[in-house]
Amino acid sequence: MNNTPLDFNSEYILENDVVKLIPLKAEDFKVLTTFAINEPTLWEYALMPANGLDNLKTYLYKALQDKLDKKAYPFLVFDKRTNEYAGSTRFYDYQLQYNTVQLGYTWYGKAFQGTGLNKNCKLLLLSFAFETLGIERVEFRADNDNKRSIAAMKSLGCTVEGVLRQNCATPNGERRDSIVLSILKGEWFGGLKANLESRL
Repeated sequence: MNNTPLDFNSEYILENDVVKLIPLKAEDFKVLTTFAINEPTLWEYALMPANGLDNLKTYLYKALQDKLDKKAYPFLVFDKRTNEYAGSTRFYDYQLQYNTVQLGYTWYGKAFQGTGLNKNCKLLLLSFAFETLGIERVEFRADNDNKRSIAAMKSLGCTVEGVLRQNCATPNGERRDSIVLSILKGEWFGGLKANLESRL
């Protein structure tokens, strides 16, 4: 097991037999436009929605700018079973001094939901975080009303830590409650990884 800081200039490609995670680039705008135009409800609970071409441009620009600022590392998700691009996910709020990171901004087209794609993505990302970067804690957040996302995180073995009441504003200006969940390094090696692998 290594303990290597996240290098924002490196081209990390994470993959297994099901999915390939590729560093997000500006030219990926083209492959994501189908989702932005045809599946706008994918971002119903998102703080930064990518529905519509204008929002997708803003979304992509912010993701790449955050990478330049060493705040986030976004990925494009490619489903190797269907040979199609499926969505996006990222590490963000990387705190080297505390050895923690958040995992989120995750969305998949409806055709890829419930197919096992998410669990494969999370296995790759969590393995990379804990085993390559040596991260001590991976945090997840979601709108407390987003029951589907919360269920998905709990199914990974995440522990619910609590709810931050009205901690941020949604795109329409309303305040939202955010649920906070996490996985610790000891939990990952203590059985969570093996359990996740057994369900793939």
